Amino acid sequence: MTLDNKIAIVTGAASGFGEAIARRFVEHGARVVIADLNLDKAEAVASSLDGKAIAVRADVSKRADIDALISTTIQSFGVPDIVVNNAGFTHKNRPLLEVDEDTFDRVFAVNVKSLYHMVHAVVPAMRDNGGGVMLNVGSVAGIRPRPGLTWYNGSKGAANMLSKSLAVELAPWKIRVNAICPVMGVTGMLEDFMGMPDTPENRAKFLGGIPLGRFCEPEDVAQAALYLAAADYITGVELPVDGGRTI
Repeated sequence: MTLDNKIAIVTGAASGFGEAIARRFVEHGARVVIADLNLDKAEAVASSLDGKAIAVRADVSKRADIDALISTTIQSFGVPDIVVNNAGFTHKNRPLLEVDEDTFDRVFAVNVKSLYHMVHAVVPAMRDNGGGVMLNVGSVAGIRPRPGLTWYNGSKGAANMLSKSLAVELAPWKIRVNAICPVMGVTGMLEDFMGMPDTPENRAKFLGGIPLGRFCEPEDVAQAALYLAAADYITGVELPVDGGRTI
């Protein structure tokens, strides 16, 4: 499976799932733009990728930042062939009435409105370039929700469904769109998802619902992203990367 000569943007790529996706893409021949709020970390990742990546600071909830990201990508490498909308945000696991409006707005701005911004910014360029691939990192939270994460669950349900709808509408322009739906992962947001300290005892409470008996690792998501980026006849898929949790 190769991504030779492909140009990719990965948002939220300074750590976690995004970093693993970016590294896997470079290993398979792509040039990658590491987009993240944390420019220092993004530059550190980019500098470790043998000149095949650049770092760009971007807040995916802001259209001006997305426009600048697309412009920088085109100027540096060319029109992107692949965009991975990985950047995400969650509220802490807590009763739904305890999540304030500002937090709700941020969750939906990062997890949902960012897709609107990216589609408007990049689709015309992909269309005129003959096609492309968009991968949206949704979540099994949008398929089989957990209590305490209601507003996050809703945002990921939207991301999952938007991926399917985009796939149908963009297919005539040879733009494929798929959703990757991880289960709870070993990332910086793990404690927020659990709503309790990250201890072996607390992890065990959540692992009981995952048949394969472990949390999602960044490499699991990276492998799924690589497959979907290269699979020319797959679009509109909502792919659980979940160790069997949605069975």
